[in-house]
Amino acid sequence: MTVFTEHVVQIIKSIPIGRVMTYGQIAAEAGNPRAARQVARILHSMSAKYDLPWHRVVNRKGELPRIGGEKGHLQKQLLESEGVDVFVNYSVDLMRYGFNTDEGSVM
Repeated sequence: MTVFTEHVVQIIKSIPIGRVMTYGQIAAEAGNPRAARQVARILHSMSAKYDLPWHRVVNRKGELPRIGGEKGHLQKQLLESEGVDVFVNYSVDLMRYGFNTDEGSVM
């Protein structure tokens, strides 16, 4: 596993219940701000193996990436069970629920 991948896994594991981070934010925190797609690949391929809270990762607009599909519905349910309000368009308020690892709080 590369250092970048290790950092991504660690960052995703650190997202607290009831908070979200974006793919790009995770990439930047892991040392490569241009690697949002790589974060998505890591999340997709390693979520089960490392028990990652995949549902706490959204796109830069706060949107759940799989709108309408089974995964999107499951992600919505999981976020709502943690107290995150998910809008009808399957998005969340990043100002309210966004997490910043530097501060250990909301963005």
